[in-house]
Amino acid sequence: MNECFKAVHLSHGSAGLEPVKRFGYENAQKVQAFHASFPEYAPTPLVSLDGLAGKLGLGNLYVKDESYRFGLNAFKVLGGSYAIGSYIAKRLGMDISELPYERLVSQEIRQKLGEITFVTATDGNHGRGVAWTANRLGQKAVVYMPKGSAEERLRNIQALGAEASITDLNYDDAVRLANSGAEKYGWVMVQDTAWEGYEDIPAWIMQGYTTMALEAVQQLRQLKAEKPTHVFLQAGVGALSGGVTGFFADLYGDGQRPIITIVEPNKADCIYRTAKADDGKLHFVTGQMDTIMAGLACGEPCTIGWKVLHDHADNFVSCPDYTAAKGMRVLGNPLPGDTRVISGESGAATLGLVAEVMQNESLDWLREQLQLDEHSRVLCFSTEGDTDRENYRRIVWDGLHPSF
Repeated sequence: MNECFKAVHLSHGSAGLEPVKRFGYENAQKVQAFHASFPEYAPTPLVSLDGLAGKLGLGNLYVKDESYRFGLNAFKVLGGSYAIGSYIAKRLGMDISELPYERLVSQEIRQKLGEITFVTATDGNHGRGVAWTANRLGQKAVVYMPKGSAEERLRNIQALGAEASITDLNYDDAVRLANSGAEKYGWVMVQDTAWEGYEDIPAWIMQGYTTMALEAVQQLRQLKAEKPTHVFLQAGVGALSGGVTGFFADLYGDGQRPIITIVEPNKADCIYRTAKADDGKLHFVTGQMDTIMAGLACGEPCTIGWKVLHDHADNFVSCPDYTAAKGMRVLGNPLPGDTRVISGESGAATLGLVAEVMQNESLDWLREQLQLDEHSRVLCFSTEGDTDRENYRRIVWDGLHPSF
């Protein structure tokens, strides 16, 4: 067994499972309608990598390329924008379906709201989405970034008018700093980490991500493709993976849904550790969590996300950084006939795992556990492009390999 890779499988019954309707198909249509009201909206591409599927010994391989999302090079804006819209709707006693973009920016709504400051912690992509939404709505944003965050990501956030800075804290402590600012100054915290007393906004963020899953299903239907047998989702705190897992569990039912596998860096694998313990408690990772997958360097699971994952996801995999690096290179250097995908460190983690598992004989045990073979129809989400271009080139040009 390759000791760099760890995996656990959770079996589920059919009764008493965490409800997922709020992340399901019907609500996702409402979420998508909100996103579609923004002038910048367009569905991101779903790429069918037929050459790579054949090379790896899979039936089909699809990648949802979120580098095109709202011109922000990452999917995160889906969650931040929907959470902010939902917060405003609740504050005004309205339903979000009554507040498309044009009305949100109207003089009538701005007069009712006054000035709001939204605050968040981020490694880059989520904060950029929050800052972008606040900018579009004529509001303010304050963004705290953990130690080691990329200067390029900081500048992108500041360019949207946000007050942003890189702290000396790890991600989870930056979240606590943002929360203390919200309590002290009356700011509105927009974070996907949930805890007791703070669950509405994280749930709205998770719902926001379902637009991505709904688009993928719509695009597969346009291709007249069979439904995926496998979906791979990367996890930081588990908001993306929880929301999308909930969507597929609702759409197909747990008996018919794809096999869902959650992927994390082994230096920040709080979801894997919580799944492995399976003792009803959340298990944290502390310290700096020094992984190239900056967007996944989170040590404390989202309570709402974990409840969905525990009851509706199948496999939880902890993997080394070179897995993501491999995914970046494979997607960026396609086989003849395949489309190139520029995928950042966190975005490429799932495809990298699939490729490594299918090609590395020492991972035969994991391939069998994941039930991957020539009949598998695999769906991955490339959640970011080259949001840190210098680091992207360093990894793709200079490489990370199994000795790291």
